[in-house]
Amino acid sequence: MPIRHRHDTKRFEKAILVQVICGRRDRDEAEESLHELERLADTAGAVVVGRITQRRERPTPAHFIGEGKLGDVKLACSENGANLVIFDNELSSAQVNNIDLALGIKVIDRTELILQIFAHRARSAEAQIQVELAQLEYLITRIPVSEKQARFTGGIGMRGPGESPFQLRNAPMRKRIKDLKEKLELIQKRRQRSMTKKPAPIVCLVGYTNAGKSTLLNSLSKADAYVDDRLFATLDTKTRLVYIGPGLNVLLTDTVGFIRNLPHGLIASFRSTLSVAVESDLLLVVIDASHHRIHDHIEIVRNTLKDIGADGVSSLLLFNKCDTPEAQAVLPKLREQFPDSIELSAKEKNGLDILKEAISRKLSLPK
Repeated sequence: MPIRHRHDTKRFEKAILVQVICGRRDRDEAEESLHELERLADTAGAVVVGRITQRRERPTPAHFIGEGKLGDVKLACSENGANLVIFDNELSSAQVNNIDLALGIKVIDRTELILQIFAHRARSAEAQIQVELAQLEYLITRIPVSEKQARFTGGIGMRGPGESPFQLRNAPMRKRIKDLKEKLELIQKRRQRSMTKKPAPIVCLVGYTNAGKSTLLNSLSKADAYVDDRLFATLDTKTRLVYIGPGLNVLLTDTVGFIRNLPHGLIASFRSTLSVAVESDLLLVVIDASHHRIHDHIEIVRNTLKDIGADGVSSLLLFNKCDTPEAQAVLPKLREQFPDSIELSAKEKNGLDILKEAISRKLSLPK
C-alpha cells in the first residue's frame, strides 16, 4: 500500500509518540531522540498529534510503559483521533502485542518505523533485497498471536514482504531469508571483483542522515542525486567520476546515512552496500555543523564505521552547512577541537577547492 505523505489531506495517519526514559539516560539526549523520531514519522508520512514521555528506573515487562501512562496514551489517542502509536524505545514482540491489545490501535517502535522508511525509499534491486531481508528478520519474531491485531493491514508498520500474519509462517520466512542472503552474497562477490579493476581511487561519503552528503556529491560531480530535507533521503548507493586535479579522478560514492539506534538488522542487511566504505581509499565524514548535537553525530558515525569494519580507513572530517548562522557560532570551538577538519557549504559550493586539495594530498600519501 503506498505511503501517504504529510500533504495528503484525504488519508493520512495521526501518530502519538511515546518515549520511556530509563535509568540515568541524559534528558537532553532523550529529547533529541524524540525530536528525531518526529522527523522520522514525518518522513514516513504520519502527522504527529501528541508526545508522551515517562521516566522510569526500568521498563515494565508487559507494556514497557507504566499502567498509568498507558491510560494517558489511550486517552491522548482518543482525544486527538490518533490511529498509530510510535515508541521511541525498542519493544519486544510480547510488549508490542500487549500494547496493541490494550490500546486497540496499531503500535510500532523506532526500529519498525525506520524499516518502513527504508522499504519506501529503496529503488535499486540490491536495496530492495536488503530491506526485505531486514524486515523479514524483524517480522519473524513478531507474528501476531491474536486475530484482533491488524499488524499488517497497510499504512506505516511494515510495507513490503507480506500483508497477512497467516501467510507469514516460520518455515517459508526462513527459506526466503536464506535465499535473500545468498543473493546478497553474489552481489557482494561481483562488487569485490569490480573493485579489483577500479579505474580510479574510491572516495566514499559517510555521515549522519541529512548531513548533506547527496548535495556534496552533486556539487563535486555536477550530478543530480536526489536531495530532500528529510531523514534517509538517500538509500541507494550512487557513484560518480569526479575530477579532483591534474592527473587525478576519483570514484565518489554516496551511501545511506547513519542515525542513532540504527537497527542492527539493517546494518547487517546493508553490509554489502556499506562494504564500499570498507574497501574505499578514503572516507569523507560529513557532519552538519549547524546541528546542536554535533559531537553526538560524530560519535555515532564513528561507532557505526567501527561496526561495519571501516574504522581503519583513512578519512577526512568535513563540517558542512558552514554558511548558516548556527554553524558560524560554533566554528571557532570546532576549529580548536578538530584542527584538521575542513569547513564547507555543499549547497553554496564553498570550500570545494580546499576539499579537493585535501583529497589529493590524502590519496598521494603512501599506504
